[in-house]
Amino acid sequence: MSNPPLLSLLLTVVEALATLAFALSGLLEAARKRLDAVGVCLVAGLAAFGGGTLRDVLLDRRPFFWVAHSEWLWALLGLCAAAMFFLRAKHFAPTERAMQWPDALGLGLFSASGTQLALAQDLPGIVAVLMGVITATFGGVLRDIVCNEIPTALRDHRPYAICAFIGGWVLVLAQHLGVPPGLGLITGAACATGLRVLALVTGLTLPRWSSGHE
Repeated sequence: MSNPPLLSLLLTVVEALATLAFALSGLLEAARKRLDAVGVCLVAGLAAFGGGTLRDVLLDRRPFFWVAHSEWLWALLGLCAAAMFFLRAKHFAPTERAMQWPDALGLGLFSASGTQLALAQDLPGIVAVLMGVITATFGGVLRDIVCNEIPTALRDHRPYAICAFIGGWVLVLAQHLGVPPGLGLITGAACATGLRVLALVTGLTLPRWSSGHE
């Protein structure tokens, strides 16, 4: 089952915005690590395209989303060039906190688009939601690994993948209830991003592993 034309257009817009948001998070992380121009472009590209590429491989979607929209590659390079100039000219100090806001936006958008693309292939709800989680988190994992960090999804103890998981289920429930697909997509994305932002603002954390000797 394919998506209706209007929903397909909305999906393209959502994926473009998610790609831009994650590219910005990767760019800020690379700048924080003081990487050179090649390193900045590489880290931004991994963050932007990593999760969606793995999703497309698992769903056997061809061409990959960034191949079908090759103009996004030019946009990524342009963003990196402009950002490096801006950061130097304005003497802006990139921080981990600054990186988390575009990361939260990309998390919600990619969780919704990944879930919707899997639902369009008539996959079970749990599989579709996990595809959304993979789409939303894998790029950030690659970004952090290349920057020699334990992935944010695993180390900061604030809800991350769980936010994407809940957002995906909101989308599945919306579809089950007959909510217009576009509205369900936006609602699922907003839910995942909103939960992540709430965790960042309030400092809400998940229980940490304890060996019983602490």
